[in-house]
Amino acid sequence: MKKILLLISLLTVFNNTYSQEDKVDLAIKELIQKNKIVGLQLSVIKENVIVKTSHYGFANIQDSIAVNSQTVFSINSTTKAFTGVAIMQLVENGKLNLEEPISNYLDKLPKTWQKITVEQLVTHKSGLPDVWDSQGNMLSEDGNILFENVKKLPLAFEPGKHVREGLANYMLLGMLIEKISGQSFEKFITENQFKKAGMKNAMKAGIGDFYNIINHSARPYTYFRNNVLTNVYQPMPSNLLPAGGIYATATEMAQWVIALQTNQLINAENLKILLKPIELENGKPYEENGLLDRSSIGFSLSSRAENPIIASMGGARNALFIYPKKNVSIIILTNLMGSHPQDFIEEIAKLYIK
Repeated sequence: MKKILLLISLLTVFNNTYSQEDKVDLAIKELIQKNKIVGLQLSVIKENVIVKTSHYGFANIQDSIAVNSQTVFSINSTTKAFTGVAIMQLVENGKLNLEEPISNYLDKLPKTWQKITVEQLVTHKSGLPDVWDSQGNMLSEDGNILFENVKKLPLAFEPGKHVREGLANYMLLGMLIEKISGQSFEKFITENQFKKAGMKNAMKAGIGDFYNIINHSARPYTYFRNNVLTNVYQPMPSNLLPAGGIYATATEMAQWVIALQTNQLINAENLKILLKPIELENGKPYEENGLLDRSSIGFSLSSRAENPIIASMGGARNALFIYPKKNVSIIILTNLMGSHPQDFIEEIAKLYIK
């Protein structure tokens, strides 16, 4: 009798899991068709265990190369979350103080920049000027020239007065990481995050941009030009790679989330600082419109009470949503700029959250 009950129990678990996987695959395939997505990887975490990984479509549509479990995607601005963790790792090791001016660590800064604190830099309250001109063109694709051009510009606002995310912040955060650690940004991230999270494909890919040859990588596409599928031209100066240079698989991103949540990357105290909503001078959280109405060091946040979200998005094509109260996380990586998975990722989350 016990054996029969055990068999029934196992069959029930198997059937429920199989049914859920079918629902997820069906939902993803419908979303791919609806949004005309070329290639996609999915990973789902529940109770700090990866419970679902899957891949769909093409990594390279020209040559009919399918996405598989080893295909690496550019995670674009999701890289900023890694940079935020790197800063907190330096803080945890006593090598960096968030309250100190950046001029305590970096030389030859413009006079108007010297009193900007590390905290203002990581929370986008620095007032640093933009790396784009009024026509939306980057001031230079050469990192050194870009930095010199940015230094010549006036501050956008008095440090601490407002919040505005800008790539110049990440340029300086990368400089801080390299100056304090004595390592390149890539080596520091590899040693302190990729290795700890077991991200072997990310280590092989390295950190780079459009010009780098990244083996087994998904090629980027978009419909932005006359609603016709085209390749994407995405150069990035080397000193902006801390804002968008990482390549990884969705499974490896899930491994990284688990490592972060289980304090393998930073301790609980510093994780709390990392995810604390950015505050204005009056002590109130900085708020925006929409679902993700707040932000922290390297992450976007949803303050809704019932089911808050910790999120990171990149390139209008990748999304990572952590649901801390439910202990569920969803990672969707695509190679279609403009697919905006943050707009539909909750449809997948609902299949795992009661």
